[in-house]
Amino acid sequence: MTDNKNDKPLFGRPWTFIRGVPSLKFLPPEGPLEVAFAGRSNVGKSSLINALVSHKGLARTSNTPGRTQELNYFVPEGYSGEGGDLPPMALVDMPGYGYAQAPKDLVDAWTKLVFDYLRGRATLKRVYVLIDSRHGVKKNDDEVLDLLDKAAVSYQIVLTKTDKIKPPAVTKLLAETTEKIKKRPAAYPGIIATSSEKSEGLDDLREAIAQTVGIANWK
Repeated sequence: MTDNKNDKPLFGRPWTFIRGVPSLKFLPPEGPLEVAFAGRSNVGKSSLINALVSHKGLARTSNTPGRTQELNYFVPEGYSGEGGDLPPMALVDMPGYGYAQAPKDLVDAWTKLVFDYLRGRATLKRVYVLIDSRHGVKKNDDEVLDLLDKAAVSYQIVLTKTDKIKPPAVTKLLAETTEKIKKRPAAYPGIIATSSEKSEGLDDLREAIAQTVGIANWK
């Protein structure tokens, strides 16, 4: 039986936060396909997720780097989660990395949580790695890409805050980043340039996600 909620475009529905996962034992049961977002603490990850689903307060934004210390799960509203009434997909907001104030044990816990999740989650289809276009790929970004390559998880680079640099600089950064990831085994070809503030590149990202999880009705 067709439910009206399934007639609505994927990114035209209300979305909701379902749980924060501080360790693997709190992961929801594997069900819908998942895409995850990773990035440095100040890369604009929460803003991009909010813009992506047109829900300003969904993912928490903060001026304090490293506020998100859990895997945060978001799904479209209107699904009970019981039996076959599962959402078509889930977005996972991964803890931000690269904040200098973090004590080593916190960084180690983050690395273990993330690597265990990446390596063991059969429903995870792709990780979108966010790179601040003002800075390009930094050392700790490279370390996360190494982690993803090691875990053999497909990932795609998404540039954020492209409104903060001039168009020729965006073009140059796209070319440089494409070259940098060319030989990385788990990198998905094609880089998406976005600006949450100007709503640029969001449809490109929505389409990429919809294709990844096999959903045709996304807008």
